[in-house]
Amino acid sequence: YQRKNSDGKKAGEEGSQQRERGKKAPIKDQKESENKEKKTNKKAKEGENKQKKDRRNSTTSASSNSSDEESLSEEELAMLMEQVEQKKKLISTMRNKPWRMVKKLSVLREAQAFVEKFEGALGKGKGKKFYAYKMMMAKKWVKFKRDFDNFKTQCIPWEMKIKEVESHFGSSVASYFIFLRWMYGMNLVLFGLIFGLVIIPEVLMGMPYGSMPRKTVPRAEQATAMDFSVLWDFEGYIKYSALFYGYYNNQRTIGWLKYRLPMAYFMVGISVFGYSLMVVIRSMARNANESTADGDDDNFIFSWKMFTSWDYLIGNPETADNKFASITTSFKESIVDEQESNKDENIHLRRFLRVLANVLIICCLCGSGYLIYFVVKRSQTFSKMQNVGWYERNEVEIVMSLLGMFCPPLFETIAALENYHPRIGLKWQLGRIFALFLGNLYTFLLALMDDVNEKLAEEDVVKNVTHWTLLGHHNSSTGNSSTATPPPLDPADVPRGPCWETTVGIEFVRLTVSDILVTYITILVGDFIRACFVRFVNYCWCWDLEAGFPSYAEFDISGNVLGLIFNQGMIWMGSFYAPGLVGINVLRLLTSMYFQCWAVMSSNVPHERVFKASKSNNFYMGLLLLILFLSLLPVAYTIMSLPPSFDCGPFSGKKRMYEVIQETIELDFPLFVAKIFSYVANPGLIIPAILLMVLAIYYLNAVAEAYQRANAELKKKMQMQREEEKNKRNNKASTNPMLQDLEDLLTPSTKSESHPKQAEDEKRESPNRTSPAGKGGKAAAPDGSPMTAGRRAAFTLPPHVFVTQPPALGVRAPYPGQPRPRGHPPGPVPGRGRGNISPL
Repeated sequence: YQRKNSDGKKAGEEGSQQRERGKKAPIKDQKESENKEKKTNKKAKEGENKQKKDRRNSTTSASSNSSDEESLSEEELAMLMEQVEQKKKLISTMRNKPWRMVKKLSVLREAQAFVEKFEGALGKGKGKKFYAYKMMMAKKWVKFKRDFDNFKTQCIPWEMKIKEVESHFGSSVASYFIFLRWMYGMNLVLFGLIFGLVIIPEVLMGMPYGSMPRKTVPRAEQATAMDFSVLWDFEGYIKYSALFYGYYNNQRTIGWLKYRLPMAYFMVGISVFGYSLMVVIRSMARNANESTADGDDDNFIFSWKMFTSWDYLIGNPETADNKFASITTSFKESIVDEQESNKDENIHLRRFLRVLANVLIICCLCGSGYLIYFVVKRSQTFSKMQNVGWYERNEVEIVMSLLGMFCPPLFETIAALENYHPRIGLKWQLGRIFALFLGNLYTFLLALMDDVNEKLAEEDVVKNVTHWTLLGHHNSSTGNSSTATPPPLDPADVPRGPCWETTVGIEFVRLTVSDILVTYITILVGDFIRACFVRFVNYCWCWDLEAGFPSYAEFDISGNVLGLIFNQGMIWMGSFYAPGLVGINVLRLLTSMYFQCWAVMSSNVPHERVFKASKSNNFYMGLLLLILFLSLLPVAYTIMSLPPSFDCGPFSGKKRMYEVIQETIELDFPLFVAKIFSYVANPGLIIPAILLMVLAIYYLNAVAEAYQRANAELKKKMQMQREEEKNKRNNKASTNPMLQDLEDLLTPSTKSESHPKQAEDEKRESPNRTSPAGKGGKAAAPDGSPMTAGRRAAFTLPPHVFVTQPPALGVRAPYPGQPRPRGHPPGPVPGRGRGNISPL
């Protein structure tokens, strides 16, 4: 019965609950519909409010709004400007962020899009469009400058060829081609000066060919003037052309422009040396500034190369291969430098071998100088003979070219005894080859000066013969009647003088052409044919030709550099006597760039001891400056001391060549200018000026040395400061564990002293609270007690450190650095109590 009643009650309760749910359901539906209507009304109101705001914003451009709205717009613009500046700063410093490349690219795109979108909105009212236009023009100007810089880089001649050579052969081989390109540019300017101011005016406004004896081939030479053998020796029609000194007329003015050709010839000859001196010194100063601006990279060399060598702008696979090869080569260079710096050998044996090598090289230099002097003297006897063979005519050029070809490899073989670092060995090799070439050149000049003196003595005889020939022709043509005009004498029949200036110019042109031919033949035979033989015959030979003899040839840096410098010295000396020599040298340098780049990439291999060139090419420039000074001396001697030829050249008829300046000043300038020049040329002013320049040079040199010493001291101080900081960090890292052990040692002792007071305070404040059960159990101090506050101030513990009870009697605390005594873990163990956790 009770179960039935309980079941009935449950059924009644469930029915009542269902009725209540049925009543609540329509009420919930009504409420939901009401909420939806309210939301739609709110959305409609918000839309109306937005439209009103848009209308208000549109009307503010025509009418003024309230002050609150104006201040809000200014704040927004200020915030927007700040954000734009932050994005710009982020774009400029994106390379320095230690992010992944994907993150860098995404952040960079977002920042650029933000700047492009909101940068034009920083203006106000009418200035908004102007500001947007100004920003757009600033962007376009930056883009134009970047494109123009890229265009200038693309316009640098042979840049990609040199980069390719550098990637495979190192910076030392590439420095030769950079030097070759620089010399090509300098010679191009010199050719423009000579061709534009001397050759073109003479050809256009001067007397034509055949109008006077100096521009006409003599009658005895006309039959063979066009033979190849004659032209190859620069005789015949080439000798009487604008290529050489003797072709130019000595009239003060020529043409309708009244162009002063003798004065132009003299000033251009001086300007060639002046411009070359200025360019060389400027290049040396720029290289020195670049080398000092780079700083000291002796620290962390391999780390810098490993993590900063790659160029992420490379998109060409071939360029990537070249860059990979370049990085590999730079690692080889640095490894060699490191090995050479750590080398330690027997110093006495090394000194003996170096002295022996220098003695052998001095003997070679003396022998080559004597051989050249002997050959030049014998060529003078051959020149007086007739029916001389081709070898006798070109013996001087052949011997000098052979010495320049075989002596550098001999020097390199002897230099193997010295065992220098490759870079230092290269400088010694350059100096020795430079001494060889310079000795050969000056020996040639001394022997040539003997020939010039003989020709000057011969000129007096020829001058008298020419005078009597012209006088006899005048008397024979007029006869007894003195009023008749004599017929002109054919220029080809007039006796000629030796014209020593043209003879000197021909010798320099021959040397230049023979040097070009020997260089190209050496490359073809010694590099290309040798490489083909090793490549194709190696399969059927008895030993490995690539690893043994003859193997592939290495690029001779020292020989090629000194060949360029020696050739340029001949150009400087010979350009005054052969104006067309500079044009020949321009063609030579142009073809050498392509020919030698092809030979290097196809026939040569990198050096076994790869090394890098110095940061500047000042060593090459120093040698070039020295050869420039030594080339100026013979030209200055001939201008100031030797009389010019009487029947050829622009200075004929004068006692000295420099008299053309005096003549121009006296005839074409006012009188006071002539007085000023006479005062300036007084030795009483020149000698003090030279002394003042020497003192100024000494002072500037002393100041430069002082700056260098100060710079070295600053570098030492910076190095010491960095080492001190390093030592501080290392000491701090090593002392941290000891300090921790010391804190752990001192903490229990302080707690043991303060423990009784803490227990008494706890008993007074809360008598119901007792310590945990145990013999050695003691209560911990509350967090807010002054004892714990003082202990925290005295000993600041690291976070989450368990502070335990002091050890029992007879147990010593561990010293710093000793292991802790192992006991029972903290907790409800007899004799130990659980410590409280420090709130620190």
